[in-house]
Amino acid sequence: MDTAVWLLLLAALVAANLPWLSDRWFFLFTPPGGRKRAWMCWLEWLVMLALVGVLALGLERKFTGGLHEQDWEFYAVAACLFLVLALPGFIYRYELRPHLRRRRRRPPRPAA
Repeated sequence: MDTAVWLLLLAALVAANLPWLSDRWFFLFTPPGGRKRAWMCWLEWLVMLALVGVLALGLERKFTGGLHEQDWEFYAVAACLFLVLALPGFIYRYELRPHLRRRRRRPPRPAA
């Protein structure tokens, strides 16, 4: 069961960052204009959150034989954790990638 928890956390980390790493919508469709808009990333992030939640419910049912009742606070904390896990991908897309693109376009400095 310990392994299942670590695999679930790893799956959540990967799934939370996937929307920010690709310019394709759900990795299949090229959006109009060729670039994925911010709302598309957030919608994709919500779908990934739901998929990881379904995976977590399936693992809970498999290992405990049932589902424990949870109030809304549990789901709010889970969504916030998923949001924190998405931070590296978000920073890459909106902070690091523009700098990397600008640096690639800049001509090399002449040797002094």
